[in-house]
Amino acid sequence: MDFKKLISFILLVVVTFSCQSDDQLQFFVMQGEAQGSTYSIKYCSTKEVVFKKSIDSLLTAFDMSVSTYRPDSKISKINDGDSTIVVDDFFVKTFTISNQIYKETNGLFDPTVGVLVNAYGFGPKKGKIALTPKKIDSLLNFVGFDKVRLNDDKTITKQHTETFFDFNAIAQGFSVDVVAEFLKSKGIEDGIVEIGGEIFAFGTNKVEQKKWIIGIDDPTQLPQERTIIAKINLENLGMATSGNYRKVKIDSLTGQKFVHIINPKTGLSERSAILSSTVLAPTCMEADGYATALMIMDLEAAKTFLKTKKQLAVLLIYTDKNNQVKQFTTQEFQSLILE
Repeated sequence: MDFKKLISFILLVVVTFSCQSDDQLQFFVMQGEAQGSTYSIKYCSTKEVVFKKSIDSLLTAFDMSVSTYRPDSKISKINDGDSTIVVDDFFVKTFTISNQIYKETNGLFDPTVGVLVNAYGFGPKKGKIALTPKKIDSLLNFVGFDKVRLNDDKTITKQHTETFFDFNAIAQGFSVDVVAEFLKSKGIEDGIVEIGGEIFAFGTNKVEQKKWIIGIDDPTQLPQERTIIAKINLENLGMATSGNYRKVKIDSLTGQKFVHIINPKTGLSERSAILSSTVLAPTCMEADGYATALMIMDLEAAKTFLKTKKQLAVLLIYTDKNNQVKQFTTQEFQSLILE
């Protein structure tokens, strides 16, 4: 998602089109715009079997389910108080995995934080309201994934009409998975999908007889000073990054800075010592959600949490007590790094 494009990714894949016979593997590439950002798809095949029109239609259908930036989407209608909306499989899966991560993080990952996201001016309408401690406390009454329910008939029940779903911290990762699964359904065995910086790679780069290789930029550098801090193998894994390093809003009157990741427990827009979290997981959806949750934890809590999540490979960039930029990597992440 746009708010999370702290670390840029370089797909270290040479995309070439050469004169090859029809039965030889070659790269097929599609690029376009989606979700306020861009997408890029590369797959290996002997012939073109997936076309841009199909991808665009799929992503539009996805947005019509869970995008708060479309007033005609199912999620927008639910947020507006329509309790008769019957949600689709996109919404159900997003809701279900969100609830899982909500429970695992003791509520630090909570898509009902949307009412606060809007109040800070990070929501679809971009309007910021005057926030006092009393006002924040009042808005917190409407936050809590335990205050919403997915019913058997696929309608949504909210305890408070003011509760606002915001799946932006997980939906873009899910959209990557959706596109990857669509490619597989067409018989494609090797490909890589990137939407707004979130990535899923499956199979290998059979055209060049090697694995998919991803370069991770140093987020503390300016864009024109791009420095790769790690190259990793990506095979049947999703990858997402969340961060507060550059994306801030500044109050025009007070000069106070607000970061876009909001603590659903306190209602505060706080910057922790963790500058960014890069997570690799079996799905890009999981990578996206956990990357956001880690940004709300302090460093030691994040390390403790990750001891219980061996399916995650994680790189955390943080500042120490001397304000020096440091890195923490799990053993799972280290095993993917190319020497």
